Amino acid sequence: MSDVAAAKELVTKYKQLKKEIGKIIIGQDKAVDHVLLSIFIGGHSLLIGVPGLAKTLLVSTVARTLGLDFKRIQFTPDLMPSDIIGSEILDENRKFQFLKGPIFSNIILADEINRTPPKTQAALLEAMQERSVTVAGHEHKLAKPFFVLATQNPIEQEGTYPLPEAQLDRFLFSINLDYPSFNEEVTIVKTTTDDHTEKIDMVFSAEEILEFQHLVRRIPVADNVIEYAVNLVSKTRPNTDNATDIVNQYISWGAGPRASQNLILAGKAHAVIRGKLSPDKEDIQAIAYAVLHHRIVRNYKAEAEGVSEKDIIDSLL
Repeated sequence: MSDVAAAKELVTKYKQLKKEIGKIIIGQDKAVDHVLLSIFIGGHSLLIGVPGLAKTLLVSTVARTLGLDFKRIQFTPDLMPSDIIGSEILDENRKFQFLKGPIFSNIILADEINRTPPKTQAALLEAMQERSVTVAGHEHKLAKPFFVLATQNPIEQEGTYPLPEAQLDRFLFSINLDYPSFNEEVTIVKTTTDDHTEKIDMVFSAEEILEFQHLVRRIPVADNVIEYAVNLVSKTRPNTDNATDIVNQYISWGAGPRASQNLILAGKAHAVIRGKLSPDKEDIQAIAYAVLHHRIVRNYKAEAEGVSEKDIIDSLL
């Protein structure tokens, strides 16, 4: 199959996928789009939202429609690295045997990732980057495809361990889930308080997802679009030649080169699912907030004056 034909098939199957997910998830269209984009790129996403916005349901529904194994890990202060990656035990023959942890799955929901100490966070983030874990000197490869969708509650910050900037940078997207509209909430209440259960169909297989990930990487990008993405990222770095006044005033640290790479990859995926064979500046702008939001660090002046990351990114766009 040619890349053009494969791209058309992806558009068709993507619409089917959104239709199946829409049977369970009401609203949250932008969040669903970003989660699916991260999967077709092979990246990880951080979902931020208050309790009750169906973050867990969204991830489990996506896993079912994609035909992938799904594991949920509830992060708590007493969670140990071995609870995630597994550990070695002595079997009946007095030989060490490796028992795999929940990380050995296709989609991992890391629920409230900021509730566990840095040691356990690091174990997960190593697996995210390397796609493998090392136990007792032996490397164990993770299943393909592999995605981590982590959640954070933005309200309660007591007893939490915020992810350091270097670890946040491992996430392709930071996705904010908003409250549903009035009509959406009425529909949610109607569909979740009766005895009817919606059945959803599997749209993709693991092999198809891997094929489409390679397809997205083969999408050509014009030099001016790459330069636009790199220029946008370089503007977030204070006290550099490209920095704007608002950046110099309100940002301590800007985004690194991984942000430029992710803007182009996400721009490719955003373009192809809309039937385009190459991304343009509008595709970069559409995913810029999700890519840059968690990669810029505001200073005290920004917090004191109520200047948000969104305000800063809007000014750059």
